[in-house]
Amino acid sequence: MTSEQVPPPLAAARTHSPRSSHDLVTVVLTTSPTPSAPSTELLSSIIASFQKHCAPLTRCRVILVLDTYDRIASDSRLKKGTVTAEGAKKFAAYKENAKKLILDEYSRSHCGAEIACYDDELIITEGEAEFGSVAYAQQHNAVTLTITRTKDGRITFIEPHARVGFGLGVRSALRLTETPYVWIQQHDWALVADIPLAPLLEIMQQSESAPESPDSSDSETTDGQEPRTTSDVPVKYVCFPSTRMVSYAKSDHVMLYPALRALTNLYKQNFSVGSGCSSVKIPLTPLFFWHDKPHLASTAHYLSQIFPSRAAMLRGAFIEDTAGQRARTEMKDGLWRKWACWLYYPDEGTRLCVRHLKGRTWRGTDGELVQRMQYMRLNSFNA
Repeated sequence: MTSEQVPPPLAAARTHSPRSSHDLVTVVLTTSPTPSAPSTELLSSIIASFQKHCAPLTRCRVILVLDTYDRIASDSRLKKGTVTAEGAKKFAAYKENAKKLILDEYSRSHCGAEIACYDDELIITEGEAEFGSVAYAQQHNAVTLTITRTKDGRITFIEPHARVGFGLGVRSALRLTETPYVWIQQHDWALVADIPLAPLLEIMQQSESAPESPDSSDSETTDGQEPRTTSDVPVKYVCFPSTRMVSYAKSDHVMLYPALRALTNLYKQNFSVGSGCSSVKIPLTPLFFWHDKPHLASTAHYLSQIFPSRAAMLRGAFIEDTAGQRARTEMKDGLWRKWACWLYYPDEGTRLCVRHLKGRTWRGTDGELVQRMQYMRLNSFNA
């Protein structure tokens, strides 16, 4: 299955307006070799954070991307795609455990039952993640994907036969997505504050008609001007604050650049959603980067801006290291509307919403305890 053979998100998903927020969103959860394998404690902590802080995410369609490794060596270098022989064995078990976890948790949520209720029959097909240049006819830069789905299509697993990396893993999932919006979730970022998913989706839907071309006032000094309404400005991507994004609107990422300060002054606001006593205010500020950490985005916008061609993403690359850098450069040059990135901004950016669990080094609760005990014994010996 090439990019030409993969259809875009279903037209029905664009024209039909479901009543529930979980019908509008597909959760794309990416995972890869981790020291805590074969335990799924890392994934379980993510799902638990969904249940506590954004329950609709447990009722959405879900696509689990199980990226793999490139090579086996004596030393593990996970970012480079290298695992040990023991790590490879553990990862094989981890993949089976992870699929069972997702089937159990999401089928239970979909059915509203206390036990898993999915049909044991799964549909298995193959796809392809192509990348790089086609300048030379003998080159076939592509990785085969095994795609497994439940019969109702609500749970999907993507297993690359070789390492693809976060960027191509997300693209592969987006091509299978049938909802107008996606929640992108790496396996080691947990929610730590409530996320107003339904109001955010309403804001994004209301902004669909907003022009993406630069507004003449975007580059002007805007002190004292009234913030724009939802219909005036596109909202295609919403990220959630982590430790390094505290008070983002007043940080050097913004304040050192006059054009970005002006855009923040113009567009930072509390968006009104609903009416009367049911009205809520959702604080958003312009974001001048495309982060990989948890975010909500338009499916069509994602595909067109981040993955416009097969050469847009290298195998093994992260989105924020490639397209994210390009996005920031273009935003500085006045093309922020093209990317339409926002940051959820509760309490003027002082409330953290996500926490990094450091999946490349985290060894699970038991493993971390053993390591701490070893450090304590070593320190005691050295003293």
